[in-house]
Amino acid sequence: MNKIGELKDKNILLLQGPMGSFFKHLDTLFRKEGATTYKIGFNFGDYFFSHKDNYIPYKNTPDAWPEFIREFLATKKIDKIFLFGDCRYYQKIARKIAHEKAIDVYVFEEGYVRPHYITMEKFGVNGFSRLPKEADFYLNLEKANITTVHARQNKFKMIASATVYYLLSNLFGYTYPHYLHHRDFSALKEFFYGVRDLWRKGLYKVIERDYEKLITHKLSKKYYFVPLQTHNDFQILQHSHYGSIEKFIIEVLESFAFHAPKECYLLFKHHPVDRGRKNYHNFIMKQAESLGVAERILVFHDIHLPTCLQHAIGTVTINSTVGLSAIGYGIPTLTLGNAVYDIKGLTNKGTRLHQFWRHHTAPDLALYEKFRGYLIEHTQLNGSFYGLMPKEFTGQHKSA
Repeated sequence: MNKIGELKDKNILLLQGPMGSFFKHLDTLFRKEGATTYKIGFNFGDYFFSHKDNYIPYKNTPDAWPEFIREFLATKKIDKIFLFGDCRYYQKIARKIAHEKAIDVYVFEEGYVRPHYITMEKFGVNGFSRLPKEADFYLNLEKANITTVHARQNKFKMIASATVYYLLSNLFGYTYPHYLHHRDFSALKEFFYGVRDLWRKGLYKVIERDYEKLITHKLSKKYYFVPLQTHNDFQILQHSHYGSIEKFIIEVLESFAFHAPKECYLLFKHHPVDRGRKNYHNFIMKQAESLGVAERILVFHDIHLPTCLQHAIGTVTINSTVGLSAIGYGIPTLTLGNAVYDIKGLTNKGTRLHQFWRHHTAPDLALYEKFRGYLIEHTQLNGSFYGLMPKEFTGQHKSA
C-alpha cells in the first residue's frame, strides 16, 4: 500500500464511500494490515454497506457536524481519513478540519483517466488537487512505464448497489431525520430516471445511427466539440464560475455565433449520466435560433465519444475529463473552469474563448505522455468501484 504509507497501528476513519461495498472491502483490507478502523455513516444505505462492529451513525443536524467531527478526530486520535468526493457537505467539513490538524486525507473520485482507473489523491481532487501546474515540471521527468489491467466497472453491480442504497435510505429515512444529501435523494425519482434512461438509450440508438458517418465524412474537421457535464457536477458548482450547464451553453453559443468561422459547426454531446435526467436539445436550439446559427449547431446524446473527439477542430469544456481525452488525441482544447490538466502546452491556457475559434494550438504530446504518466502514478488506481479491486490495496486484482 505504498500510496498511503504504513497502516499498522494507525487509526483510520472512513466516511461515505461510493454507493456499494467498495469502502467495506477497503475497511477489511486495512484491518488485515493492522489498522484500527472506524466508519461514520449518515443514512441507512451507509449502514447497510458497512461492517457493524465499527460503524458510528451520525444522526444529528448538519450544523452540529463540525463540532462532532472535530471532537471525534481528537478523541480517536485519527491518523488518516478516506472519503469519496471532497465537495459534499460532510466530507468538505471533515477535510478542512483534518488539514488543520495535519491528518492525512485521501479522496476517492471517478478516474481522471478512464475507463480503467479510479482516482485516489491525497489532500483533495479536481480543483483542490495539489498537482503541479507547470509544464517544465513534467517535461523534466523520465517517461513512466505504465501497465494497465482491463478494469471496467460492472454496470449491473453499480445499478444494483445504487438501487439498494437509495431504496433502504428512503425506506428508513426516519432513522436519520437530519441527513443532508448532496443531490436529490428520492428513490422514486431515481427509479423514474432509470426507466427513462433505458427508453432514451434505445431511442437515441435508432435516431442517431447515421450521425457517426456524418461526423467522419462530411463534417470531419469542420466542427468544434462541446462535451456537456452532468447538471449537478461539483466540477461546475465548486470549480468553475458557472452556476449551471445552461449558463455555459449560452456563453459558448454566443461566442461561437460572433467569433467562429462561418463555415464551421458546433457539436454538443450530452453526458450519459444525465440521459434520464436532462435533455438540453430544445434549449440549445432555441438559443441558437435567436443567434441566427441554428443551421450550424448539432446536438447528440450517445454518439461514439472518441469519434467526436478525433474529427473535431477543437474541444471546449468547463473541466471535464473528456478534455484530457481530447488532448490525448492531439485536439486543441480550451477549459473554462479549473481543471487539473489545464497546463500551458496541454491546453490553450491563457486563450480567451472568442480567440480560440480562430487561433488555437495543438497539445504537446510529449508533455501529455509525461503528465499522464505522473497522473497515473500519483493519483490513479487501476481498478473499479464496481469491479476489480485495485492491486495497490490487495497485492493483486480481486473483485470489489
